[in-house]
Amino acid sequence: MTEITDTREELPEPLEAFILQWGDLGGQWGVNRSISQIHAFLYLAERPLTAEDIAESLDMARSNVSNSIKELLGWNLIRRVPMRQDRRDHFEAETNVWEIAARIAAGRKQREIDPALTALRNCVEKADHDPKVTPVARQRLHDMLEFTAALDRWYGQMLSIPQGKRDMLIRLGSKIASFLPGGKG
Repeated sequence: MTEITDTREELPEPLEAFILQWGDLGGQWGVNRSISQIHAFLYLAERPLTAEDIAESLDMARSNVSNSIKELLGWNLIRRVPMRQDRRDHFEAETNVWEIAARIAAGRKQREIDPALTALRNCVEKADHDPKVTPVARQRLHDMLEFTAALDRWYGQMLSIPQGKRDMLIRLGSKIASFLPGGKG
C-alpha cells in the first residue's frame, strides 16, 4: 500500500484523504493506485512539480513516479511545464473537471468501447450468416450492438455540446424527460 508521507511538510488531512481515496478509486477502475494518487496530488498542487517532488511527497520510488507520469501523459491528464532556469521536467495536472472527465472518457472509449464495437459487429456479421445461431442469440447480439453503438453516438454528441449546456443538462437530470413527447419529469 502506498502511504503518503511528506518529509518536507505534512499534507493537510483532507488532501491526504482525497489522494488516498482517488488512488483506491483508480484501482477499482483498473488504473494503478500510484498513477491515480499522483494524478490527485498534481490536481491539488498549486504549482508545477518535478518527479522528485512527487516521489518525495508521496514516498514513492522514483521509477514508479516516472512510469506513472508517462501513463498520465499518455492519457493527457497532465502536461510538462517548462520552468525558467530549471532544466528538470515539471508537471501539472489538468484542473478543469469537465476536461478531465472528457479525456478519461476518450481514453476508455478508445481502449474499451471501440474494440467492443468492432468485436460485436464481427459477431453479428458472422451470426447473421451462420444457420447454427438461433434467432434468440442472433437478436441478443443485435440488441447488444445497437445499445453499444447508441452509447458511442451519445458520447460523440455530448462532446459537441458546449460546456455550459452540458452543465445545464446534468442539473436537469431526469427532468429533461418532461421535454420529450409523452415524457413526465
